[in-house]
Amino acid sequence: MEVSWKPGMQADVTDPMCPSRNVLEHVTSRWGVLILLALRHRSYRFSELRRAVGGVSEKMLAQTLQTLERDGFVHRDAKPVIPPRVDYSLTGLGQEAATHVQALAEWTGKRTGTVLDNRAAYDEARS
Repeated sequence: MEVSWKPGMQADVTDPMCPSRNVLEHVTSRWGVLILLALRHRSYRFSELRRAVGGVSEKMLAQTLQTLERDGFVHRDAKPVIPPRVDYSLTGLGQEAATHVQALAEWTGKRTGTVLDNRAAYDEARS
C-alpha cells in the first residue's frame, strides 16, 4: 500500500513509512544506477542498453526500466513501425537523478582502493 503524499510534506528517509525510501531504492538499486548512468548521455534501444549496462538479464532490465518509467525518470518511446522500435531516454527528473548518481559513482571509483585495503586489513585482523 502506498502512502499518500501531500504538497509541503517533508521527506524523511529514516521514517520507514516515508515514500522517499522507495524512490531512493529505485534510484540507487544496482541496475537503477547503471541504467541512469548509461542513459545520461543518449537514448538506447533495449538490446543496446542491455549491452551497455553489462551483466543485466532481460527480465531485470525490463523490470527496472518499467519501475524507472513509472517513477518518471525514464521515457519510453515506442514507435509504430515494423519491426517495433522502442527507445529509452531520461526525463528531466531522470537527468537530475543521474547527475547525483554520477557523482556517487565517481567517488566510488576513486575510493574503491581504500575500501579494498580496509577490507583486507579487517579480514587480516579477524584471522
